[in-house]
Amino acid sequence: MNPKPRHIERALRERVEIVPYDPAWPGLFAEEVARLRAALPAELIGRIEHFGSTAVPGLAAKPIIDMLVEVRSMEDVAERIAPLLRALGYEFFWRAPGHGLPGMEYAWFIRRDAAGRRTHHIHFVEAGSSEWGRLRFRDYLRAHSEVARAYGALKQRIAAQYPDDRIAYAKAKTCFVREVMRAVRRDHIPW
Repeated sequence: MNPKPRHIERALRERVEIVPYDPAWPGLFAEEVARLRAALPAELIGRIEHFGSTAVPGLAAKPIIDMLVEVRSMEDVAERIAPLLRALGYEFFWRAPGHGLPGMEYAWFIRRDAAGRRTHHIHFVEAGSSEWGRLRFRDYLRAHSEVARAYGALKQRIAAQYPDDRIAYAKAKTCFVREVMRAVRRDHIPW
């Protein structure tokens, strides 16, 4: 069995920390959009969206800005975007479309500050990817502050329960996220 690369091991070991909403988060998103647009060829990327908990005003979150970036193809990410961002210090991660299948379905990068703390998760996906459905979750939380508060409280509880296990933390949110997505479908919230 091959050992995991060091950057993956590091990412999995990092502590889960939930903090109160910071009104600076939208500005940090805008700054990173400008940084990406300056660093990457314009023909490679399309829309860029702020998603995740830092995109929901008032919601407690991990202090990491989540971003979705539209790309023409995952080949562009592997061949052209990854080398550029890695040269700038971003850590590169990717997921294959299925066991034993070639290619890359989904790619993301971690940007860190000078102290080594995560500041941004930048997710690259094609226009037709189901990952864009994450925006529906964000929009539902923005429109339903009581659901957002419940989600924030859940995240604080599970971060306390699994402070050093990012995988268990993520899995513990699954039922809540599924319930919200059922509500999204029931309410016919558009893409």
